[in-house]
Amino acid sequence: MAENLNPEEVPTPQHPPNTEPNSAEGSSSEPRGLSPSQREVLERCLHALTHAKNDSHILAALLLITRLCPPGQLDNGTLHQIFEAVGFNLPARLLVTAFRGEDSSGLPPEELISLGTALLAALSTDTSMVAHPQLLSTVPLILSILENGPNWTDKQTKTLGKESQSGSATDSQTTSSTSTLDEALACDCYQVLNAVCALPHGPEQLLTRGAVLALCRAVLKKQTLSHEKGLPLLGHLLSSSIRSRAWTKHSSDLLLLLQNVSENFCRVSDQDRLEICSQIAPFLPPPGVESESLVLKEIVGNLWASLLPLVQGKLSQEHLGSVLVVSACLLDLYGWESTGPPKFCCLLVNRACVEVRMGLEEPPGTEISPQLQHILTACYRIMEAAMEQACSQGTVSNPAQIQTAITGLSLQQSRQVLGALEEAFSAEIYYLKQVAQTSYDEPFLFATFRSLCAWLAEETSCLKEEVVDLLPFLIGYAKSHFKGGEKGKGLADWMSKMSFSNSSQDGTWSTEAALRYLLPSLCHLSAEDGPRRVLLSLDTPALLVGFLTKGWASLRGQSGKTVTRDPSLETACSALLNFAITEPELVRNDPCFVALESMLSEALPVLLHKPRLLVLAANCCTLGLMIARLKSTSTDPVELGQRRFFSSVLSFLLSAVQSGQASKPARISTLWEEHWEEAGELWRLSLQALGGCVRAQPWITTLIRDEGWLQNIFTLLGSSGRLPDQPSQDALEEVLCAIAKLCPVCRKDISELVKSVSSGSLQGFPQLSRILVE
Repeated sequence: MAENLNPEEVPTPQHPPNTEPNSAEGSSSEPRGLSPSQREVLERCLHALTHAKNDSHILAALLLITRLCPPGQLDNGTLHQIFEAVGFNLPARLLVTAFRGEDSSGLPPEELISLGTALLAALSTDTSMVAHPQLLSTVPLILSILENGPNWTDKQTKTLGKESQSGSATDSQTTSSTSTLDEALACDCYQVLNAVCALPHGPEQLLTRGAVLALCRAVLKKQTLSHEKGLPLLGHLLSSSIRSRAWTKHSSDLLLLLQNVSENFCRVSDQDRLEICSQIAPFLPPPGVESESLVLKEIVGNLWASLLPLVQGKLSQEHLGSVLVVSACLLDLYGWESTGPPKFCCLLVNRACVEVRMGLEEPPGTEISPQLQHILTACYRIMEAAMEQACSQGTVSNPAQIQTAITGLSLQQSRQVLGALEEAFSAEIYYLKQVAQTSYDEPFLFATFRSLCAWLAEETSCLKEEVVDLLPFLIGYAKSHFKGGEKGKGLADWMSKMSFSNSSQDGTWSTEAALRYLLPSLCHLSAEDGPRRVLLSLDTPALLVGFLTKGWASLRGQSGKTVTRDPSLETACSALLNFAITEPELVRNDPCFVALESMLSEALPVLLHKPRLLVLAANCCTLGLMIARLKSTSTDPVELGQRRFFSSVLSFLLSAVQSGQASKPARISTLWEEHWEEAGELWRLSLQALGGCVRAQPWITTLIRDEGWLQNIFTLLGSSGRLPDQPSQDALEEVLCAIAKLCPVCRKDISELVKSVSSGSLQGFPQLSRILVE
């Protein structure tokens, strides 16, 4: 290109004003606002452009066109003519030439940059051209221009690098440039970036090309238009799907940016804060990122202090919505830790609850605007934060428990918070009752469903009648998504933008997501007679079995460090266990329990070798035994699957105990110790159920003898003959008694083991002692 550029043939460029992405009207047949004579000149320029013999002629024609008609006013037809004449190759070459500082081009780098960005800005107004690989290849150069200002070339950057070697990286990022970038040029650069960002995968394209880091530094250096255009673009990027990756990759720079944004927010008046409040949330990190950072904790504390007078003041719905959204984000970072005085916390929860009531208690058919949906979702998160803390050490039915979360609340304030929460969740129930099945795929409905499930997971005694009446909807909604295949897949993306919780269940959308949120409440409700009858009428056990079967299919292929515990599967087992205990006829006759028994027979032997899934194994063991105890005695040959299941049961129960020292009681094994709080009760229940299985299926005693189980258990008990706690001792005695009563050979074995291993002492087993002497 260099040999063709003659500066004498090229007029001095006048940089055109910028337009925003897609500002050109695609339907326009000619440039807007041009007189007939100007259009005639434009046609001549286009003719000269398409017939240019060298780069100098091309540049001359382009500069005349940009002076005559700014890029945003060029219609698509004209843009395509320009593209056909020069393509993206020329503007890319102009930028590269400027960055290399090649003096042989005959034009100053500033003019090359000016013309190159003007061309790219013009072409980027046509959405069909934005995704072109050559345009995307210029993004790093454009970012360098915005980050470094007029010092964009390699030579200038190297000079600056030598001068700043003694300074820190932070200093270089936060110091304003001594000279500023031309505003029109900056406009064109942002035009291109905004156009790329608007592509379907635009944020990913920008992230991989270094946009987040470059824009951060441009803002910190206070480069031209970085606050007016760079900050909003960054906010958009950090609100998209790349948020977590951006923070993982550039956490230190983003933390500096957040510090800068928050300082500006805290510095201005209350009225100005209201106007810019909505700008804070996008720059906050996802929960868990930088959580140990003292800088972030200080930032969050300062933001809460600045929000306090806003929450206490009289606000319009729009301003209150912005304040609630930021508050929800801050709660996700550190909970109530640095929120402020108890009265403020109480007021924040109350304002969120009132907003939910006002938004949801509208006449049936009233449409909720997208903006209000966004605000209400933030309110849901504030309510959930209050619920999570209130229930951290007890049930919400005791108002005093809220004091454990928000230190300093009086009992009266605690009751006020509980009352406000109850009224808000009642409003959610009212809203969900109005929903038609045709609306099941609406994201806001899912957010409301999820919020109510968070309440029901902790509290089912309040609003019990309303909750039972809503069960047909809750089960129907969960079932609709669970059996709906790919339907509703877009909900995950919406939730990542509209919700403020990043719990373990908030990952990629899956068809069982709705059911996962409902499971804890089903566990509670299935234990009560009235709600359980309603759940049975809705075929809930079959839904739970389907969920458990699908979850097991996913887990089965995992091994080693890839094994991931899924608490939802354990909760589903608990709910099914309630049905197995309270509804014996259902278990005997419902086909879904036959399928469940088959799945458990397959799962338990595999789970024995997955120590990370010990709690799930304990659930499967207990549930399988509870079902098996209800079987009637049969003379049919024992199925191989059944034999394998009970063999696994014996091994699994034995693995929980290890020998104690000398004459001390046996103790919980190392494998079980960290899970004993969750699995201990299941172990005891399994022993009791095994006793019932022995009575129902006598063949099991033969397996017990073949496996040497009695020998192993008494060896582990040692001379003390005792387990570490009385409930476990009682459970073991119950199964030993069942075995001794039913099987004379086993009874003899036990007597001999007591003499040889336990020194003839049965002090810990009084009932077994009486059976042995009969």
